[in-house]
Amino acid sequence: MAAPAIPASPPGRPSVNKPAINPWVIALTVTLATFMELLDTSIANVSLPYIAGGLGRSYDEVTWILTTYLVANAVVLPMSAWLSRVLGRKNYYLACVALFTITSLFCGLAPSLGIMLLARVLQGIGGGGLAPVEQAILVDTFPPHKRASAFALYTVAIVTAPAIGPVLGGWITDNYNWRWVFLINIPIGILSMFLTSRFVHDTPAFQEERKTVRGPDGKLRVDGVGIALIGLGSAALEILLDRGQIDDWFGSTFISWMFVIAICCLVTAVFWELNQKDPVIDFRLLQTRNFAIANVFYFIFGFGLFASTTMIPQILQSLYGYRAIDAGLVLGPGAFVITLLAPVGAQLVQRRIVHPRILLFGAVLVVGISFLHYSHFNLDTDYNHYAWARALQGLGYAFFFVPLSVITYSQLKPNQNNKASSLTNFFRNWGGSFGIAFITTAAERRRDFHQSTVGANLPPSSPGLQQQVQQMADYLQAHGFSHADALSGAYARFYNQLDAQTHLLAFMDCFYVIGIVTLVAAPLVLATRYFKIGGGAPAAH
Repeated sequence: MAAPAIPASPPGRPSVNKPAINPWVIALTVTLATFMELLDTSIANVSLPYIAGGLGRSYDEVTWILTTYLVANAVVLPMSAWLSRVLGRKNYYLACVALFTITSLFCGLAPSLGIMLLARVLQGIGGGGLAPVEQAILVDTFPPHKRASAFALYTVAIVTAPAIGPVLGGWITDNYNWRWVFLINIPIGILSMFLTSRFVHDTPAFQEERKTVRGPDGKLRVDGVGIALIGLGSAALEILLDRGQIDDWFGSTFISWMFVIAICCLVTAVFWELNQKDPVIDFRLLQTRNFAIANVFYFIFGFGLFASTTMIPQILQSLYGYRAIDAGLVLGPGAFVITLLAPVGAQLVQRRIVHPRILLFGAVLVVGISFLHYSHFNLDTDYNHYAWARALQGLGYAFFFVPLSVITYSQLKPNQNNKASSLTNFFRNWGGSFGIAFITTAAERRRDFHQSTVGANLPPSSPGLQQQVQQMADYLQAHGFSHADALSGAYARFYNQLDAQTHLLAFMDCFYVIGIVTLVAAPLVLATRYFKIGGGAPAAH
Protein backbone atom coordinates (compact mmCIF):
# COMPACT_ATOMS: atom_id res chain seq x y z
CA MET A 1 0.00 0.00 0.00
CA ALA A 2 1.98 3.01 -1.09
CA ALA A 3 1.12 6.63 -0.72
CA PRO A 4 0.88 8.71 -3.88
CA ALA A 5 3.53 11.03 -5.20
CA ILE A 6 3.01 14.31 -7.02
CA PRO A 7 6.29 15.86 -8.11
CA ALA A 8 6.45 19.49 -9.08
CA SER A 9 7.29 20.26 -12.68
CA PRO A 10 9.78 22.94 -13.63
CA PRO A 11 8.30 25.87 -15.53
CA GLY A 12 8.54 25.80 -19.25
CA ARG A 13 9.26 22.09 -19.40
CA PRO A 14 6.51 19.52 -19.96
CA SER A 15 6.84 16.63 -17.53
CA VAL A 16 4.75 14.18 -19.50
CA ASN A 17 3.74 13.44 -23.01
CA LYS A 18 0.03 13.56 -23.58
CA PRO A 19 -1.18 9.98 -23.90
CA ALA A 20 -3.10 8.92 -26.94
CA ILE A 21 -5.88 7.54 -24.75
CA ASN A 22 -7.85 8.87 -21.82
CA PRO A 23 -5.43 8.96 -18.85
CA TRP A 24 -8.18 7.77 -16.52
CA VAL A 25 -8.22 4.46 -18.40
CA ILE A 26 -4.53 4.08 -17.54
CA ALA A 27 -5.17 5.10 -13.93
CA LEU A 28 -7.90 2.49 -13.51
CA THR A 29 -5.76 -0.13 -15.26
CA VAL A 30 -2.76 0.19 -12.96
CA THR A 31 -4.86 0.71 -9.83
CA LEU A 32 -6.65 -2.59 -10.51
CA ALA A 33 -3.53 -4.72 -10.02
CA THR A 34 -2.31 -2.72 -7.04
CA PHE A 35 -5.69 -3.11 -5.36
CA MET A 36 -5.48 -6.86 -5.99
CA GLU A 37 -2.01 -7.06 -4.43
CA LEU A 38 -2.88 -4.98 -1.36
CA LEU A 39 -6.01 -7.04 -0.86
CA ASP A 40 -3.86 -10.17 -0.80
CA THR A 41 -1.75 -8.87 2.09
CA SER A 42 -4.71 -9.36 4.45
CA ILE A 43 -7.29 -11.58 2.76
CA ALA A 44 -5.72 -14.88 3.87
CA ASN A 45 -5.50 -13.95 7.57
CA VAL A 46 -8.94 -15.19 8.62
CA SER A 47 -8.62 -18.31 6.45
CA LEU A 48 -5.52 -19.70 8.18
CA PRO A 49 -7.38 -22.20 10.42
CA TYR A 50 -9.16 -23.61 7.36
CA ILE A 51 -5.91 -23.75 5.37
CA ALA A 52 -4.26 -25.61 8.27
CA GLY A 53 -7.06 -28.17 8.24
CA GLY A 54 -7.02 -28.50 4.46
CA LEU A 55 -3.26 -29.07 4.31
CA GLY A 56 -3.11 -31.18 7.49
CA ARG A 57 -0.67 -28.86 9.31
CA SER A 58 -0.72 -26.95 12.59
CA TYR A 59 -1.87 -23.33 12.83
CA ASP A 60 1.64 -22.20 13.82
CA GLU A 61 3.08 -23.80 10.69
CA VAL A 62 0.60 -22.19 8.32
CA THR A 63 1.27 -18.70 9.73
CA TRP A 64 4.38 -18.87 7.55
CA ILE A 65 1.97 -18.38 4.63
CA LEU A 66 1.70 -14.76 5.76
CA THR A 67 5.35 -14.38 6.74
CA THR A 68 6.84 -15.67 3.49
CA TYR A 69 4.69 -13.33 1.41
CA LEU A 70 5.62 -10.29 3.52
CA VAL A 71 9.33 -11.19 3.46
CA ALA A 72 9.45 -11.53 -0.33
CA ASN A 73 7.43 -8.34 -0.70
CA ALA A 74 9.78 -6.42 1.60
CA VAL A 75 12.87 -7.64 -0.28
CA VAL A 76 11.64 -6.69 -3.77
CA LEU A 77 9.90 -3.40 -2.97
CA PRO A 78 13.01 -1.22 -2.45
CA MET A 79 14.57 -2.61 -5.62
CA SER A 80 11.58 -1.89 -7.85
CA ALA A 81 12.95 1.40 -9.19
CA TRP A 82 16.19 -0.26 -10.32
CA LEU A 83 14.37 -3.26 -11.80
CA SER A 84 11.98 -1.04 -13.74
CA ARG A 85 14.96 0.77 -15.27
CA VAL A 86 16.61 -2.52 -16.20
CA LEU A 87 13.55 -4.16 -17.75
CA GLY A 88 11.48 -1.14 -18.72
CA ARG A 89 8.63 0.10 -16.57
CA LYS A 90 5.83 -1.47 -18.63
CA ASN A 91 7.67 -4.78 -19.02
CA TYR A 92 8.47 -4.96 -15.32
CA TYR A 93 4.90 -4.11 -14.34
CA LEU A 94 3.51 -6.75 -16.72
CA ALA A 95 5.98 -9.31 -15.38
CA CYS A 96 4.91 -8.54 -11.81
CA VAL A 97 1.21 -8.90 -12.62
CA ALA A 98 1.84 -12.14 -14.55
CA LEU A 99 3.94 -13.65 -11.75
CA PHE A 100 1.40 -12.63 -9.13
CA THR A 101 -1.47 -14.14 -11.15
CA ILE A 102 0.27 -17.44 -11.96
CA THR A 103 1.42 -17.96 -8.38
CA SER A 104 -2.10 -17.20 -7.13
CA LEU A 105 -3.20 -20.24 -9.15
CA PHE A 106 -0.44 -22.33 -7.55
CA CYS A 107 -1.50 -21.13 -4.08
CA GLY A 108 -5.11 -22.09 -4.75
CA LEU A 109 -4.18 -25.55 -6.02
CA ALA A 110 -1.32 -26.26 -3.59
CA PRO A 111 -1.52 -29.86 -2.29
CA SER A 112 1.02 -29.30 0.50
CA LEU A 113 2.37 -26.55 2.73
CA GLY A 114 5.79 -26.66 1.06
CA ILE A 115 4.35 -25.86 -2.37
CA MET A 116 2.11 -23.22 -0.83
CA LEU A 117 5.06 -21.46 0.82
CA LEU A 118 7.11 -21.53 -2.39
CA ALA A 119 4.17 -20.07 -4.31
CA ARG A 120 3.70 -17.36 -1.67
CA VAL A 121 7.36 -16.34 -1.94
CA LEU A 122 7.02 -15.95 -5.70
CA GLN A 123 3.70 -14.18 -5.25
CA GLY A 124 5.35 -11.70 -2.87
CA ILE A 125 8.11 -11.07 -5.42
CA GLY A 126 5.50 -10.28 -8.05
CA GLY A 127 3.41 -8.10 -5.75
CA GLY A 128 6.35 -6.10 -4.40
CA GLY A 129 6.88 -4.11 -7.59
CA LEU A 130 3.28 -3.13 -8.33
CA ALA A 131 2.64 -0.16 -6.03
CA PRO A 132 5.86 1.85 -6.63
CA VAL A 133 5.76 1.31 -10.39
CA GLU A 134 2.13 2.38 -10.50
CA GLN A 135 3.06 5.67 -8.83
CA ALA A 136 5.61 6.39 -11.52
CA ILE A 137 3.14 5.45 -14.27
CA LEU A 138 0.52 7.82 -12.88
CA VAL A 139 3.01 10.68 -12.67
CA ASP A 140 4.03 10.15 -16.29
CA THR A 141 0.42 9.83 -17.48
CA PHE A 142 -1.24 12.88 -15.92
CA PRO A 143 -0.31 16.52 -16.43
CA PRO A 144 0.57 18.35 -13.20
CA HIS A 145 -2.82 20.01 -12.79
CA LYS A 146 -4.65 16.64 -12.83
CA ARG A 147 -2.32 14.46 -10.79
CA ALA A 148 -3.98 15.24 -7.47
CA SER A 149 -7.30 13.83 -8.71
CA ALA A 150 -5.56 10.74 -10.08
CA PHE A 151 -3.94 10.03 -6.75
CA ALA A 152 -7.22 10.62 -4.94
CA LEU A 153 -8.46 7.56 -6.83
CA TYR A 154 -5.30 5.72 -5.87
CA THR A 155 -5.77 6.73 -2.24
CA VAL A 156 -9.18 5.08 -2.15
CA ALA A 157 -7.68 1.83 -3.44
CA ILE A 158 -4.70 1.64 -1.09
CA VAL A 159 -6.75 2.35 2.04
CA THR A 160 -9.79 0.26 1.15
CA ALA A 161 -8.02 -2.92 0.01
CA PRO A 162 -6.40 -3.87 3.37
CA ALA A 163 -9.66 -3.05 5.17
CA ILE A 164 -11.93 -5.28 3.10
CA GLY A 165 -9.42 -8.11 2.77
CA PRO A 166 -10.34 -9.92 6.04
CA VAL A 167 -14.07 -9.41 5.38
CA LEU A 168 -13.88 -10.83 1.86
CA GLY A 169 -11.60 -13.64 3.00
CA GLY A 170 -14.00 -14.60 5.79
CA TRP A 171 -17.02 -14.51 3.48
CA ILE A 172 -15.33 -16.63 0.81
CA THR A 173 -14.11 -19.16 3.37
CA ASP A 174 -17.51 -19.44 5.08
CA ASN A 175 -19.51 -19.77 1.87
CA TYR A 176 -17.13 -21.53 -0.53
CA ASN A 177 -13.61 -22.82 0.06
CA TRP A 178 -10.39 -21.26 1.33
CA ARG A 179 -8.71 -21.95 -2.02
CA TRP A 180 -10.91 -19.30 -3.66
CA VAL A 181 -9.16 -16.69 -1.50
CA PHE A 182 -6.26 -17.07 -3.95
CA LEU A 183 -8.10 -18.14 -7.09
CA ILE A 184 -10.15 -14.93 -7.29
CA ASN A 185 -6.92 -13.15 -8.26
CA ILE A 186 -6.73 -14.98 -11.58
CA PRO A 187 -9.49 -13.22 -13.58
CA ILE A 188 -8.44 -9.85 -12.12
CA GLY A 189 -4.81 -10.50 -13.04
CA ILE A 190 -5.67 -11.58 -16.58
CA LEU A 191 -7.78 -8.46 -17.09
CA SER A 192 -5.00 -6.28 -15.69
CA MET A 193 -2.41 -7.83 -18.02
CA PHE A 194 -4.65 -7.31 -21.05
CA LEU A 195 -5.36 -3.67 -20.20
CA THR A 196 -1.73 -2.93 -19.29
CA SER A 197 -0.36 -4.40 -22.52
CA ARG A 198 -2.82 -2.33 -24.51
CA PHE A 199 -2.87 1.05 -22.75
CA VAL A 200 0.36 1.49 -20.73
CA HIS A 201 3.58 2.60 -22.43
CA ASP A 202 6.96 3.91 -21.31
CA THR A 203 7.39 7.61 -21.98
CA PRO A 204 10.37 8.94 -23.99
CA ALA A 205 11.68 10.63 -20.82
CA PHE A 206 11.78 7.33 -18.96
CA GLN A 207 13.39 5.59 -21.92
CA GLU A 208 16.19 8.15 -21.68
CA GLU A 209 16.43 7.53 -17.92
CA ARG A 210 16.80 3.80 -18.58
CA LYS A 211 20.09 4.46 -20.38
CA THR A 212 21.67 5.54 -17.08
CA VAL A 213 21.46 1.97 -15.76
CA ARG A 214 24.20 1.00 -18.22
CA GLY A 215 27.77 2.19 -18.35
CA PRO A 216 29.52 3.84 -21.33
CA ASP A 217 30.48 0.37 -22.56
CA GLY A 218 26.83 -0.68 -22.62
CA LYS A 219 27.21 -3.12 -19.75
CA LEU A 220 24.53 -3.26 -17.08
CA ARG A 221 25.48 -1.61 -13.79
CA VAL A 222 24.60 -4.03 -11.01
CA ASP A 223 25.04 -2.99 -7.41
CA GLY A 224 25.38 -6.59 -6.28
CA VAL A 225 26.57 -5.79 -2.77
CA GLY A 226 23.74 -3.32 -2.22
CA ILE A 227 21.14 -5.79 -3.50
CA ALA A 228 22.48 -8.54 -1.23
CA LEU A 229 22.64 -6.32 1.87
CA ILE A 230 19.17 -4.81 1.38
CA GLY A 231 17.59 -8.14 0.46
CA LEU A 232 19.06 -10.08 3.38
CA GLY A 233 18.49 -7.26 5.87
CA SER A 234 14.90 -6.69 4.77
CA ALA A 235 14.11 -10.41 4.93
CA ALA A 236 15.59 -10.75 8.42
CA LEU A 237 13.77 -7.67 9.70
CA GLU A 238 10.41 -8.82 8.32
CA ILE A 239 10.82 -12.27 9.89
CA LEU A 240 11.81 -10.59 13.16
CA LEU A 241 8.70 -8.41 13.20
CA ASP A 242 6.26 -11.04 11.97
CA ARG A 243 7.48 -13.94 14.13
CA GLY A 244 8.82 -12.08 17.16
CA GLN A 245 5.79 -12.37 19.42
CA ILE A 246 5.07 -15.95 18.31
CA ASP A 247 8.63 -17.07 19.18
CA ASP A 248 8.97 -14.95 22.37
CA TRP A 249 11.22 -12.31 20.81
CA PHE A 250 14.75 -12.38 22.21
CA GLY A 251 13.95 -15.48 24.24
CA SER A 252 14.38 -17.24 20.89
CA THR A 253 17.85 -17.81 19.45
CA PHE A 254 16.37 -17.68 15.95
CA ILE A 255 14.79 -14.25 16.50
CA SER A 256 18.00 -12.95 18.11
CA TRP A 257 19.96 -13.96 15.01
CA MET A 258 17.38 -12.28 12.78
CA PHE A 259 17.87 -9.08 14.78
CA VAL A 260 21.66 -9.22 14.43
CA ILE A 261 21.47 -9.94 10.69
CA ALA A 262 18.89 -7.19 10.09
CA ILE A 263 20.85 -4.52 11.96
CA CYS A 264 24.22 -5.42 10.47
CA CYS A 265 22.97 -5.70 6.90
CA LEU A 266 20.75 -2.61 6.85
CA VAL A 267 23.23 -0.32 8.60
CA THR A 268 25.99 -1.50 6.27
CA ALA A 269 23.65 -1.07 3.30
CA VAL A 270 23.04 2.60 4.16
CA PHE A 271 26.78 3.38 4.23
CA TRP A 272 27.40 1.33 1.10
CA GLU A 273 24.57 2.91 -0.91
CA LEU A 274 25.62 6.44 0.07
CA ASN A 275 28.95 5.84 -1.66
CA GLN A 276 27.59 4.30 -4.88
CA LYS A 277 27.16 6.32 -8.08
CA ASP A 278 23.98 4.44 -9.04
CA PRO A 279 22.63 2.82 -5.83
CA VAL A 280 19.69 0.44 -5.65
CA ILE A 281 18.15 2.74 -3.01
CA ASP A 282 19.19 6.37 -3.18
CA PHE A 283 19.35 7.34 0.50
CA ARG A 284 20.88 10.66 -0.55
CA LEU A 285 17.36 11.83 -1.37
CA LEU A 286 16.74 11.99 2.38
CA GLN A 287 19.09 14.98 2.52
CA THR A 288 16.18 16.92 1.05
CA ARG A 289 14.20 18.27 3.98
CA ASN A 290 10.66 18.00 2.61
CA PHE A 291 11.24 14.53 1.22
CA ALA A 292 12.75 13.28 4.49
CA ILE A 293 9.89 14.67 6.60
CA ALA A 294 7.32 13.23 4.18
CA ASN A 295 8.80 9.76 4.64
CA VAL A 296 8.32 10.08 8.39
CA PHE A 297 4.60 10.48 7.70
CA TYR A 298 4.54 7.57 5.25
CA PHE A 299 5.90 5.46 8.11
CA ILE A 300 3.37 6.87 10.58
CA PHE A 301 0.57 6.27 8.10
CA GLY A 302 1.53 2.61 7.66
CA PHE A 303 1.98 2.20 11.40
CA GLY A 304 -1.44 3.58 12.33
CA LEU A 305 -3.54 2.24 9.45
CA PHE A 306 -2.30 -1.35 9.54
CA ALA A 307 -2.28 -1.49 13.35
CA SER A 308 -5.87 -0.24 13.61
CA THR A 309 -7.11 -2.34 10.68
CA THR A 310 -5.68 -5.41 12.44
CA MET A 311 -6.88 -4.45 15.93
CA ILE A 312 -10.49 -3.48 15.32
CA PRO A 313 -11.65 -6.83 13.85
CA GLN A 314 -9.76 -8.66 16.62
CA ILE A 315 -11.50 -6.61 19.31
CA LEU A 316 -14.96 -7.02 17.84
CA GLN A 317 -14.63 -10.75 17.22
CA SER A 318 -12.92 -11.77 20.45
CA LEU A 319 -14.65 -9.42 22.91
CA TYR A 320 -18.01 -8.53 21.36
CA GLY A 321 -18.81 -11.78 19.56
CA TYR A 322 -19.01 -10.28 16.07
CA ARG A 323 -18.72 -12.51 13.02
CA ALA A 324 -15.77 -11.79 10.72
CA ILE A 325 -18.01 -10.16 8.13
CA ASP A 326 -19.77 -8.00 10.78
CA ALA A 327 -16.44 -6.89 12.22
CA GLY A 328 -15.28 -5.98 8.75
CA LEU A 329 -18.37 -3.89 8.13
CA VAL A 330 -17.28 -1.62 10.98
CA LEU A 331 -14.37 -0.60 8.74
CA GLY A 332 -16.79 0.32 5.94
CA PRO A 333 -17.67 3.87 7.04
CA GLY A 334 -14.00 4.84 7.04
CA ALA A 335 -13.58 3.63 3.47
CA PHE A 336 -16.79 5.42 2.45
CA VAL A 337 -15.60 8.73 3.91
CA ILE A 338 -12.27 8.41 2.11
CA THR A 339 -14.01 7.61 -1.18
CA LEU A 340 -16.28 10.61 -0.75
CA LEU A 341 -13.76 13.19 0.47
CA ALA A 342 -10.42 12.26 -1.13
CA PRO A 343 -11.45 14.01 -4.38
CA VAL A 344 -12.36 17.08 -2.30
CA GLY A 345 -8.85 17.10 -0.84
CA ALA A 346 -7.44 16.88 -4.36
CA GLN A 347 -9.46 19.91 -5.46
CA LEU A 348 -8.40 21.92 -2.41
CA VAL A 349 -4.79 21.37 -3.42
CA GLN A 350 -5.23 21.76 -7.20
CA ARG A 351 -7.20 25.00 -6.86
CA ARG A 352 -4.72 26.30 -4.27
CA ILE A 353 -7.49 26.89 -1.74
CA VAL A 354 -5.48 25.35 1.11
CA HIS A 355 -1.71 24.94 1.12
CA PRO A 356 -0.64 21.28 1.36
CA ARG A 357 1.31 21.93 4.59
CA ILE A 358 -1.79 23.23 6.36
CA LEU A 359 -4.07 20.52 4.96
CA LEU A 360 -1.67 17.75 5.98
CA PHE A 361 -1.21 19.23 9.45
CA GLY A 362 -4.97 19.24 10.01
CA ALA A 363 -5.32 15.70 8.62
CA VAL A 364 -2.64 14.32 10.96
CA LEU A 365 -4.35 15.97 13.94
CA VAL A 366 -7.69 14.39 13.02
CA VAL A 367 -6.10 10.94 12.65
CA GLY A 368 -4.38 11.30 16.04
CA ILE A 369 -7.61 12.43 17.72
CA SER A 370 -9.47 9.46 16.23
CA PHE A 371 -7.02 7.04 17.88
CA LEU A 372 -7.44 8.78 21.24
CA HIS A 373 -11.21 8.52 20.76
CA TYR A 374 -10.89 4.75 20.32
CA SER A 375 -8.91 4.53 23.57
CA HIS A 376 -11.98 5.54 25.64
CA PHE A 377 -14.22 2.68 24.51
CA ASN A 378 -15.48 -0.05 26.84
CA LEU A 379 -17.30 -3.38 26.64
CA ASP A 380 -20.65 -1.60 26.36
CA THR A 381 -19.60 0.32 23.23
CA ASP A 382 -21.85 -0.57 20.32
CA TYR A 383 -21.43 -0.87 16.56
CA ASN A 384 -22.36 2.76 15.89
CA HIS A 385 -19.61 4.15 18.12
CA TYR A 386 -16.94 2.00 16.44
CA ALA A 387 -18.26 2.87 12.98
CA TRP A 388 -18.29 6.61 13.73
CA ALA A 389 -14.76 6.41 15.16
CA ARG A 390 -13.59 4.69 11.98
CA ALA A 391 -15.34 7.38 9.93
CA LEU A 392 -13.43 10.03 11.91
CA GLN A 393 -10.20 8.20 11.15
CA GLY A 394 -11.21 8.07 7.48
CA LEU A 395 -11.83 11.83 7.55
CA GLY A 396 -8.19 12.34 8.48
CA TYR A 397 -6.85 9.93 5.88
CA ALA A 398 -9.07 11.44 3.16
CA PHE A 399 -7.05 14.66 3.36
CA PHE A 400 -3.72 12.97 4.08
CA PHE A 401 -2.24 11.62 0.85
CA VAL A 402 -2.61 14.32 -1.77
CA PRO A 403 -0.95 17.07 0.31
CA LEU A 404 1.68 14.61 1.53
CA SER A 405 2.47 13.72 -2.08
CA VAL A 406 2.87 17.36 -3.07
CA ILE A 407 5.23 17.92 -0.14
CA THR A 408 7.16 14.75 -0.96
CA TYR A 409 8.21 15.92 -4.40
CA SER A 410 8.21 19.67 -3.85
CA GLN A 411 12.03 19.84 -3.70
CA LEU A 412 12.93 16.96 -6.00
CA LYS A 413 13.78 17.05 -9.68
CA PRO A 414 11.47 15.16 -12.08
CA ASN A 415 14.16 12.58 -12.93
CA GLN A 416 14.34 11.60 -9.25
CA ASN A 417 10.74 10.37 -9.18
CA ASN A 418 11.52 6.73 -9.93
CA LYS A 419 13.98 6.31 -7.07
CA ALA A 420 11.86 8.42 -4.74
CA SER A 421 8.86 6.12 -5.22
CA SER A 422 10.88 3.16 -3.96
CA LEU A 423 11.86 5.02 -0.80
CA THR A 424 8.34 6.21 0.01
CA ASN A 425 7.04 2.67 -0.40
CA PHE A 426 9.97 1.39 1.67
CA PHE A 427 8.98 3.58 4.63
CA ARG A 428 5.25 2.91 4.24
CA ASN A 429 5.82 -0.83 4.14
CA TRP A 430 7.98 -0.87 7.25
CA GLY A 431 5.52 1.38 9.04
CA GLY A 432 2.83 -1.25 8.51
CA SER A 433 5.09 -4.09 9.63
CA PHE A 434 6.17 -2.24 12.78
CA GLY A 435 2.55 -1.29 13.51
CA ILE A 436 1.32 -4.88 13.38
CA ALA A 437 4.29 -6.10 15.44
CA PHE A 438 3.62 -3.35 18.00
CA ILE A 439 -0.03 -4.17 18.60
CA THR A 440 0.64 -7.93 18.61
CA THR A 441 3.26 -7.56 21.32
CA ALA A 442 1.93 -4.59 23.28
CA ALA A 443 -1.60 -5.99 23.51
CA GLU A 444 -0.29 -9.23 25.02
CA ARG A 445 2.09 -7.51 27.45
CA ARG A 446 -0.45 -4.92 28.58
CA ARG A 447 -3.06 -7.63 29.03
CA ASP A 448 -0.74 -9.41 31.48
CA PHE A 449 -0.05 -6.09 33.22
CA HIS A 450 -3.73 -5.25 33.69
CA GLN A 451 -4.52 -8.76 34.90
CA SER A 452 -1.85 -8.55 37.58
CA THR A 453 -2.95 -5.04 38.56
CA VAL A 454 -6.64 -5.86 38.78
CA GLY A 455 -5.86 -9.15 40.53
CA ALA A 456 -3.80 -7.35 43.16
CA ASN A 457 -6.65 -4.95 43.85
CA LEU A 458 -9.30 -7.67 43.84
CA PRO A 459 -7.97 -10.76 45.64
CA PRO A 460 -10.08 -13.96 45.69
CA SER A 461 -10.68 -13.39 49.41
CA SER A 462 -12.44 -10.07 48.75
CA PRO A 463 -15.84 -10.12 50.53
CA GLY A 464 -17.55 -8.37 47.61
CA LEU A 465 -16.18 -10.87 45.09
CA GLN A 466 -17.06 -13.83 47.30
CA GLN A 467 -20.61 -12.53 47.68
CA GLN A 468 -21.10 -12.17 43.89
CA VAL A 469 -19.58 -15.60 43.26
CA GLN A 470 -21.91 -17.16 45.79
CA GLN A 471 -24.93 -15.43 44.25
CA MET A 472 -23.99 -16.72 40.81
CA ALA A 473 -23.37 -20.21 42.19
CA ASP A 474 -26.77 -20.21 43.89
CA TYR A 475 -28.40 -19.15 40.60
CA LEU A 476 -26.70 -21.97 38.67
CA GLN A 477 -27.50 -24.49 41.37
CA ALA A 478 -31.15 -23.46 41.23
CA HIS A 479 -31.11 -24.27 37.52
CA GLY A 480 -29.92 -27.83 37.91
CA PHE A 481 -26.14 -27.62 38.41
CA SER A 482 -24.46 -29.53 41.21
CA HIS A 483 -22.90 -27.47 44.00
CA ALA A 484 -19.34 -28.12 42.76
CA ASP A 485 -20.18 -27.38 39.12
CA ALA A 486 -22.13 -24.27 40.07
CA LEU A 487 -19.23 -22.88 42.14
CA SER A 488 -16.74 -23.71 39.38
CA GLY A 489 -18.99 -22.09 36.76
CA ALA A 490 -19.39 -18.95 38.88
CA TYR A 491 -15.64 -18.52 39.23
CA ALA A 492 -15.18 -19.17 35.50
CA ARG A 493 -17.74 -16.49 34.64
CA PHE A 494 -16.00 -13.85 36.71
CA TYR A 495 -12.59 -14.83 35.35
CA ASN A 496 -13.92 -14.47 31.80
CA GLN A 497 -15.22 -11.01 32.69
CA LEU A 498 -11.83 -10.10 34.13
CA ASP A 499 -10.05 -11.45 31.04
CA ALA A 500 -12.33 -9.51 28.68
CA GLN A 501 -11.87 -6.28 30.63
CA THR A 502 -8.08 -6.56 30.78
CA HIS A 503 -7.92 -7.57 27.11
CA LEU A 504 -9.91 -4.49 26.14
CA LEU A 505 -7.76 -2.25 28.36
CA ALA A 506 -4.67 -3.58 26.59
CA PHE A 507 -6.09 -2.71 23.16
CA MET A 508 -7.14 0.72 24.41
CA ASP A 509 -3.56 1.32 25.58
CA CYS A 510 -2.36 0.52 22.06
CA PHE A 511 -4.79 3.02 20.55
CA TYR A 512 -3.64 5.64 23.05
CA VAL A 513 0.05 5.16 22.22
CA ILE A 514 -0.59 5.33 18.45
CA GLY A 515 -2.66 8.48 18.95
CA ILE A 516 0.04 10.20 21.02
CA VAL A 517 2.77 9.26 18.54
CA THR A 518 0.67 10.65 15.67
CA LEU A 519 -0.10 13.91 17.47
CA VAL A 520 3.52 14.40 18.55
CA ALA A 521 4.61 14.03 14.92
CA ALA A 522 2.04 16.53 13.61
CA PRO A 523 4.14 19.72 14.21
CA LEU A 524 6.85 18.17 12.04
CA VAL A 525 4.70 19.09 9.04
CA LEU A 526 5.31 22.76 9.81
CA ALA A 527 9.08 22.15 9.67
CA THR A 528 8.87 21.55 5.91
CA ARG A 529 10.09 24.33 3.67
CA TYR A 530 7.38 26.49 2.16
CA PHE A 531 6.98 26.02 -1.58
CA LYS A 532 4.79 27.35 -4.35
CA ILE A 533 2.36 24.79 -5.74
CA GLY A 534 3.14 24.01 -9.37
CA GLY A 535 6.45 25.84 -9.30
CA GLY A 536 9.85 24.44 -10.08
CA ALA A 537 11.81 22.37 -7.68
CA PRO A 538 13.86 24.61 -5.42
CA ALA A 539 17.23 23.91 -3.98
CA ALA A 540 17.37 20.54 -2.31
CA HIS A 541 18.72 21.55 1.07
